[in-house]
Amino acid sequence: MNKFDSKMVRIKPAILGGDPVRQDYLIFGKPEIKDEEINEVASVLKSGWIGTGPKTQLFEKEFAEYIGVKHALALSSCTAGLHLALLVHGIGREDEVITTTFTFAATANAIHCAGAVPVFADINPFSFNISPESVKEKITRKTKAIIPVHFSGRPCDMRSLEEIAKENGIAIIEDAAHALGAEYGGRKIGNLGNLTSFSFYPNKTITSIKGGMLTTDDDELARQIKILSNQGLSSTAYERHRNDNAYEICVPGFEYSMTDVQAAVGLPQLKRLEYNLKKREKICMLYNDAFKGLPLDTPEIIGNNQMHSYHLYNILLHLDEMSISRDNFKQALEAENIGSGVHYIPLHLHKFYRDHYGYKKGDFPCAEHAGERILSLPLSHALGSDDIEDVVNGVTKIITYYQK
Repeated sequence: MNKFDSKMVRIKPAILGGDPVRQDYLIFGKPEIKDEEINEVASVLKSGWIGTGPKTQLFEKEFAEYIGVKHALALSSCTAGLHLALLVHGIGREDEVITTTFTFAATANAIHCAGAVPVFADINPFSFNISPESVKEKITRKTKAIIPVHFSGRPCDMRSLEEIAKENGIAIIEDAAHALGAEYGGRKIGNLGNLTSFSFYPNKTITSIKGGMLTTDDDELARQIKILSNQGLSSTAYERHRNDNAYEICVPGFEYSMTDVQAAVGLPQLKRLEYNLKKREKICMLYNDAFKGLPLDTPEIIGNNQMHSYHLYNILLHLDEMSISRDNFKQALEAENIGSGVHYIPLHLHKFYRDHYGYKKGDFPCAEHAGERILSLPLSHALGSDDIEDVVNGVTKIITYYQK
């Protein structure tokens, strides 16, 4: 698979005028859309009911069965799920919610938009997940919840976090945007007794173009979430259409519903989820094997009754052994026609969270160390063997050229 290695003469990267390893551009996180999804969408468009309706209800039912919970509520995004989860827990003004700084904007934005204060914690330097020790240091009398993020699809240390939550009488709301199919303690993420929000963004293990799902076993929380996600109305348009009933505004709510067009994409994807997970795991193992001996860290294999969902494949560059920064490495890989991603620049280093909450560089050293070195390589069940080979050769070519 690997045409380039450190024993070879250094080959000029494409960014310096050399030939790229591939001619067409490899999209990072390319989704896989098949005829089944296209046909499902066409049937919805022809049905005349394209809003929230029977397809969405079926998607919720099948998703709940897969996770093993009573309720799955289809939403417009994972962010919407996090926002609603905070609201139904009564979390708002002046309350504090602890989460990781090493996550996407959505996690902290949902806290801020609920009126609460996002309190960041540092990460475990090996898993990149939130550190329970750092969480303990951030607990105050104002703390009302913890939002762990299962980074890249690897489950957080939920046992330790649940002990902290129980000791302090606070809630756990799981950000499982990366973690559909992951398991902790033999149970699927989303079935650990907490409100859990999932994402179906295009680069996820399954997609509904955009969209999300919130899972719970709590009947009352599910009832509140359903109302809040539907402008605070007592019934949906589809329910009124079928039963010819009126509606009442129960609370001021939001337009957070999923459409049947989105659900029509998600349903066939859900049926292929287990196959997708196995293929993604296989690709990760191929990458790990190919990158042995290079100055970078690869994801470690997890056990202990846990399962990774392999949403992202991250490498951590040994920059002290290279004459190139992570950002320049990414640019060089782009020139080889290989897309990549940065997951993440820690949130406390971004302008809004610096200016609004007073965070600064140096606050979370483990997250900052990872944030300067991490790079996500193409990982999708749509990748072919030639794509995987090109990624390996592109990464190896650049490292070989810039290695000190």
